[in-house]
Amino acid sequence: MYQLLKQEGAARRGVFTTVHGTVQTPAFQNVATAGAIKGALSALDLKEIGTQVMLCNTYHLHVRPGDTLVREMGGLHRFTRWDGPILTDSGGFQVFSLAGLRRIKEEGVTFQSHVDGRKIFMGPEESMQIQSNLGSTIAMAFDECVENPATYRYAKESCERTYRWLVRCKAEMDRLNQLETTVNPHQMLFGINQGCTFDDLRIEHMKQIADLNLDGYAIGGLAVGEPKEEMYRVISAVEPYMPKNKIRYLMGVGTPGNIIESVSRGVDLFDCVMPSRNARHGHLFTWGGIINLNNQKYERDDTPIDETCQCPTCRNFSKAYIRHLFKAKEMLAMRLCVMHNLWFYNHLMDEIRLALDEDRFAAFHDLWVDSLDRRI
Repeated sequence: MYQLLKQEGAARRGVFTTVHGTVQTPAFQNVATAGAIKGALSALDLKEIGTQVMLCNTYHLHVRPGDTLVREMGGLHRFTRWDGPILTDSGGFQVFSLAGLRRIKEEGVTFQSHVDGRKIFMGPEESMQIQSNLGSTIAMAFDECVENPATYRYAKESCERTYRWLVRCKAEMDRLNQLETTVNPHQMLFGINQGCTFDDLRIEHMKQIADLNLDGYAIGGLAVGEPKEEMYRVISAVEPYMPKNKIRYLMGVGTPGNIIESVSRGVDLFDCVMPSRNARHGHLFTWGGIINLNNQKYERDDTPIDETCQCPTCRNFSKAYIRHLFKAKEMLAMRLCVMHNLWFYNHLMDEIRLALDEDRFAAFHDLWVDSLDRRI
């Protein structure tokens, strides 16, 4: 259940209540693709760096170790030891990312596994069954993420199919949640708005899925190569048609500036692999901008990554030491940097919420929206 506490312009401050705990919004979900953050962070580490929601990948967990095995182990919460909310994506993004390995039909999608090449069929019912086995707090509806740019005709046909799939997802989840053996009988369902960068398709699709009275609504199919100005335009076009009393999720976004800008347009929830992926290559977010630890100028720098940061990495280690770890190819380098970047993102959301609480988000936006994305 989502409760809107206050607004400043379109920006929203709220609380999202789930069976696995409450989420203060706006919030950033930390991406644990296969049940762990790439860079050697466990669920216990996520507690230490202020994570509210962990996001896991339905497709990858289905392929390995298998969702039935996770179910036998008690579901994702017992398996990973994370006791907070978990969101699982639907596998629909793999329709997009595995373009050369799939075939789309009305029934669903046939994939070729990226692990062993075996054929996998996934439709709305299969996606819901897999996510039910995982026992996540929030299941995402099965959709098609269409590549930008796409023809208007294909985007329209895809929207219509995604809506039909959503109706099937809802029916299957209702059935699964009533079974006595279900891992999480309180599992929530989020629908996904599609329509590429065509405003009329986006708006019509949003109106359709809003009528289904789901637990939350996501905007999908953005941040896949289109200019950020196009993304912001689509968010602003769709936002008036998103239910005010439901949480709003922008999938796969993004940089700190993207997040601040999207909050100002009414988004509550975010996820992105960027902070952890960039960290594993020494690209780190700070309140002064983005730094690259591989640069030689940090070779003898005994200061922390960000002197204002209170993450475990910045409290204990210098740039020079972490740079040395990268050059020595020590795994600890990735772990320390991922911990810092995710702390930074989680703390950024703390600061956004505080600015909204104190009615100064507009000033916060203007101060940080560009500077945090600037490379030093």
